[in-house]
Amino acid sequence: MKKVAVVGVGETKFSGPQTKTEVELFAEAATEAIAESNLKAKDIKALFIGNALGDIEEGQGMVASYAAENLGCHYAPANRYEGACASASMAVRDAFMWVASGYYDIVIAGGVERAATMGTGLATRTFAMFSDARYEYPSGVTFPAVFAMLTHLYADTYKIPLQKLREQMAKVTIQSYKHGAINPKAQFFGKNADMSVEKVLGSFVVCTPLTLHDCCPFSDGAAAVVLASEEVAKKLTKKPVYITGIGQASNGPLGNQNDYLPRIRARELSSEQAYKMAGIKPQDVDLCELHDCFSIASLIAAESLGFFDYGKAGEAWEKGEADIGGKVAINPSGGLKAKGHPIGATGAGQVYEVARQLRGEVEPGRQVPDAKIGLTDTLGGDGGTLVNMILERGW
Repeated sequence: MKKVAVVGVGETKFSGPQTKTEVELFAEAATEAIAESNLKAKDIKALFIGNALGDIEEGQGMVASYAAENLGCHYAPANRYEGACASASMAVRDAFMWVASGYYDIVIAGGVERAATMGTGLATRTFAMFSDARYEYPSGVTFPAVFAMLTHLYADTYKIPLQKLREQMAKVTIQSYKHGAINPKAQFFGKNADMSVEKVLGSFVVCTPLTLHDCCPFSDGAAAVVLASEEVAKKLTKKPVYITGIGQASNGPLGNQNDYLPRIRARELSSEQAYKMAGIKPQDVDLCELHDCFSIASLIAAESLGFFDYGKAGEAWEKGEADIGGKVAINPSGGLKAKGHPIGATGAGQVYEVARQLRGEVEPGRQVPDAKIGLTDTLGGDGGTLVNMILERGW
């Protein structure tokens, strides 16, 4: 199997409603990635695009093919991936495997979504399609409800008073806002830097005990990465970032995961695959972009990824162990909470951030010093799809 490098990355700003179509947004991110790779569109052999709701958002199916043509990759094969929030990560993972196999030497992968353009009502209803449509949604279960239930279960399982847990979760939110406020690509750039525990707990309740500031926004945006074989990468860049480990696992409906909850077993298995393939351990990771769709999701993810003991992640955030300069820097981009969550693009946005961190190219206030190894973690639905990738500096 060949080594595979990220040789270029691109990303639009993640934001509220944008006027550009999904094809146009992806072209913006992909053009940046291709230019950064010192390539032209005609050099791209195949496209892999994550997109969850395009046919509902715009009435546009087959977005990958239209994106390829619009980008100038004429006649190149183009595939669309749908795995809810993990869509783009699935696309990048599959693109990696195609290059690792030797079938292609240069491809582009990423994702795009206009979830904010849909408006809260339609976005919430359609996004609920990624939980179980037979039993969960008819019971009134949307994703705030899923993670509200997990919050209660987490508190009960680890014997943490609910009010104490809510305060720990608020620390997660505050850290995310702190980094997002200085990330120009973030939806909350320049905002919420003065967030406090009191403001988080006092914001309006979305689904008890989750408040507004415990929840990530819906966003519009796109992200793209160019992958190349090691041989090609050495000719294109002096700073290749290699993908050294990948993992993916799946679960059924939330109710069928009760043997492990609030842990997400698919995440444990997916990350184990990635760690084993890369030949590293959790303590070797310098930074992680993990799936913090809700503040409780950060605690659950950090534990399943092996960074902290089960039931102890909240204490880690309180001590600064999950921040830059701590045990592992989690979501220096601001994460889904502050950078934003354009569902089909989120995973590629995580790769974008990790690659730039490893190259030392982000704003000084959120740069992880001398970062060598980064991990991405993307969750689709209520634990239905988990994808993890490990990236390492190649120079």
